[in-house]
Amino acid sequence: VLPVALHARPAGLVRALAGIDAQVEVGFGDRSADARGVLGVLSLGATAGSTVVIRARGPAAEEAARRAVEVLATAE
Repeated sequence: VLPVALHARPAGLVRALAGIDAQVEVGFGDRSADARGVLGVLSLGATAGSTVVIRARGPAAEEAARRAVEVLATAE
């Protein structure tokens, strides 16, 4: 559950995933976006209190998912 709207997080998400060998998607409703694509993440339109789904695959999927959740769950 997002503590703040998703639009406040895309740059932090991109930084957190830099150098990680995994593909990461953020899902909201029936849509999803590459977590490394700021515009795609913004276009999901998830607001504070929304539940998003993180999907990661690849050699470092577990670490990537952990980092993505950490960024999205932290209110700044």
